[in-house]
Parts: sequence; structure tokens; C-alpha cells
Amino acid sequence: MHKTLAEQARAGLEKLIVFNILETRKMYSEKQLAMRLGLGRTPVREALQRLSHDRMVMIHPRRGIQIVKLSVDEQLRLLEVRRAIEGACVHHAAMRATEEQKIRMRMLANAIMEAAMEDDDAEVLVCLREIHDVLVEATQNLFFAQAMSPLLSRSRRFWFMNKGTSDSHRGAGLYRKILDGVSCGDSDRAVQASMELMDYLKAFAESRQESGIA
Repeated sequence: MHKTLAEQARAGLEKLIVFNILETRKMYSEKQLAMRLGLGRTPVREALQRLSHDRMVMIHPRRGIQIVKLSVDEQLRLLEVRRAIEGACVHHAAMRATEEQKIRMRMLANAIMEAAMEDDDAEVLVCLREIHDVLVEATQNLFFAQAMSPLLSRSRRFWFMNKGTSDSHRGAGLYRKILDGVSCGDSDRAVQASMELMDYLKAFAESRQESGIA
């Protein structure tokens, strides 16, 4: 699918953050990030504003850009909010998705399973971004997009920074169940699968808390 330069910049920056290529203890300039991505400063600036809204980066005027640190406690609090919203999101997506969106969902369900089986983390990240985008778009409600964006971005980052191979398979399977429910117009099945995903993500974060991850 065609993406604007700002969307490309946002995806590129998220990849650099998720896979720890950009470090939390360093300060980066807009120019450095633009050169790393091979894009102009205008789309990178727009992407950074979106990532700042999602609390992925902090923009310090005249000083630079810093990657926001993660914590287990914050992730658990985030999931409390995400659980409350996501059920409504997939319910409305199941009720309102267009045929084109349903086709995308079926393709993404297959794609994320294939990427997980091949242990291709970069492709799993691409699939997750696309899945989150199409589910929110399918609600036909701009307010879901505004509310879900920071929750989904930070959830993706926390999961990738702490997961193992079995988590890729588990996560992909749960997303396939959600997509199957939504693409069939079965809101009850989609919401149930979404709650299974929330239970898994909560247990995942709690296990990292028990292992002493800050």
C-alpha cells in the first residue's frame, strides 16, 4: 500500500526504537535521524511529532530528541486502559469494516503467522502495525485512532523488547483470531479474542516484573 513520506518516516523510526538501534541514553538531532532514514527533515519532523504524542520520544527544543524509557509498571497501567478500549474497537470494526478492509485483514492474518513461524521479527512488526491500523480504520471513528495510537505503539515496543520465539507464535495466533472474527463480522468472537490477547499481554508484562525487568 502507498504510504506518505511521513508515514514511512514514522515506521522507520519505530523500527529503530523497537530494535534498540536508537538508545534511550543518547540525544539525537532531527538531521541525524533524517540522514539515517534517507528522508527529508520535513516528513521526519512530522513523524517525530506523532511519536511524541505516542510517548515514544521526547522532543527537547534546541537540544534534540530522546527515546522514552519503558517500565513494566507503566506497561501494566497502559494495558488497563487498552483493555477498556480495545473491546469496543474490535466490536465496531466487526460491525463497520468494508469488504476491502476485510480482505486486508485476512491477508494480514496469514502474513503475521508466516512471519512468526519464520522468526522474522522485522516482518512481524510490519504486520502488527498494519493490523493495528486496519482495525482502527475499520471502526470508521477518528476518536478510536486518537485514543489507541499511543497504547498500541508502546505495547508493540514493550513486547518486542522482551519477547521470546514462543511469544511470536502466541501473539500471532491471537491476532489471527481477532482478525478472523472481525473479517467475518462476528463481533462477539472478535471481542473474546481481544480479551484473550489482553490477558496474555498482562501475564507477559507481569512475568517480566517478576524477573526483575525495570
